Amino acid sequence: MTATKTEIDTLVVGAGQAGVAMSEHLTKLGVPHLVLERNRIAERWRTARWDSLVANGPAWHDRFPGLEFNGYGPDDFVPKEKVADYFVQYAEKFEAPIRTGVEVKQVFRNTNRPGFTVETSEGVIQANRIVAATGPFQKPSIPPIAPQDEQITQMHSANYRNPQDLPEGGVLVVGAGSSGVQIADELNRAGKKVYLSVGAHDRPPRSYRNRDFVWWLGVLGEWDAEAMKPGTEHVTIAVTGAHGSKGTVDFRALAAQGINLVGLTENFKEGVATFAPNLVENIARGDDNYFSLLDAADAYIERNGLDLPEEPEARRKLPDPECMTNPILELDLAEAGISTIIWATGFSVDYSWLDVNAFDSNGKPQHQRGVSTEPGVYFIGLPWLSRRGSTFIWGVWHDAKHIADHIATQRKYLEYQDAGQRNA
Repeated sequence: MTATKTEIDTLVVGAGQAGVAMSEHLTKLGVPHLVLERNRIAERWRTARWDSLVANGPAWHDRFPGLEFNGYGPDDFVPKEKVADYFVQYAEKFEAPIRTGVEVKQVFRNTNRPGFTVETSEGVIQANRIVAATGPFQKPSIPPIAPQDEQITQMHSANYRNPQDLPEGGVLVVGAGSSGVQIADELNRAGKKVYLSVGAHDRPPRSYRNRDFVWWLGVLGEWDAEAMKPGTEHVTIAVTGAHGSKGTVDFRALAAQGINLVGLTENFKEGVATFAPNLVENIARGDDNYFSLLDAADAYIERNGLDLPEEPEARRKLPDPECMTNPILELDLAEAGISTIIWATGFSVDYSWLDVNAFDSNGKPQHQRGVSTEPGVYFIGLPWLSRRGSTFIWGVWHDAKHIADHIATQRKYLEYQDAGQRNA
C-alpha cells in the first residue's frame, strides 16, 4: 500500500486470529476488503507471550476448520511460534489481502456521505465498513496498588519471557489464571522461590476419563453458553497445556512442590504486601467448579451409555498445605527475598483510534454478536462476543462467519435498484 488515497468496501484492522478468520469469510462471500496489521501476522503469539507457552487446547480443537497443524498430532499442544506460523500459512492458503507494517491511526465517520475515513501510517483509506479485529489483549493491565519501589523489578506477564531473564531472588506472581499459574510453575521448577497470589477462579480438569476438558465443555454445551453466569464476571480460568493431558492445575499440588500460596493481593505499604484472608475460599470455589464438571461428565457418560474408563484418582484431594491452614496475610518483600513481581492481571482494550459512536460511558464496545451500535462498525475477537468460546481460535472463526454474513447482507440491500434505475 502506497501513501495515497485508497478505497475499499470493508477494512479489517488487525491480522491476528480474528482478522485472518474475518478475511477468510469475507473472501468466500466475495466482499472486497483489506486487512491492515501494524506488525506481523499473529504478532502477539510471537512477542507478547513467554518462551515456553503452548496452546491451552489440543491441536484437534484449537484450530480453524480448514487446516490442521503440520507436524503435530491431534492431542498435542502446539508451541506458540508454531501457532503464529499456522495463521500465516492459513492466510496464504486463501491469499488473504493482508498488509503488514501499516498502523491505523484514526477512524472517523464521514459527514453527509457514506463510510469512514481511515488515517494510516501509509496514507488515507475510504472504507464503507470497519471491522475492529484487535482482540482483547491490547493493553497490559497493572492495578494501581503496584508498589512504587525501584528495588523491585516489576513486569506484566506479557513481558515475561523465561526464568533466566529475571534477577536473582524470589518472585511474587499476582494472578492465578492460566498465565499466572504457568509462569509460577515454571519459575518454581527453575529453582526460584515463588509466591502465588490466588483470586477467584474456575479450575477444570485438563483431562477426565480419556477426554480433554475442551471436549467435555463442548458436549455439555458450555462453549455455546451465550451469557456469563451471575457473579462470574471477574472469575478467571486456571488451565494449562504445558504438561499435556496430565496438566490439570492443582493448587495443593503446587504448594506441595514448593510454591507459597497467598490470597488476593490487596495492598503494598513500606515494602510489605497485604493479602486478603480468602485463599481457602478461592481454592474451595475452584474445587467446586472442578468437581461439578466431573459430576456433569459422569452423568453424561451414564445418560449416553458411553464406554469410557472410570477415573477415581481424579476425585482424590491432597491434604491442605501449611499456606492454607495458616495463611500468610502480610509479607515483607525484602525479608522474603522477593526481587520481582509479575503481574498476571489481564489486559484492557484500546480503541482510542476508533472515533465512532460504538462505546458506552466506560469505553466498552456496544454490540450484538459483534454488530455494533454504530452502523458499519463491527467487533471481533472479544470475550463473550456471542458465546463462551468466542476468544478461542475455533470460536472466533464462527463469530467471523456471522459478521461476514451480516456485511454481505447489507451489501445486497445497498445494491438494490428500483425499476426506474434498472431500466436506465
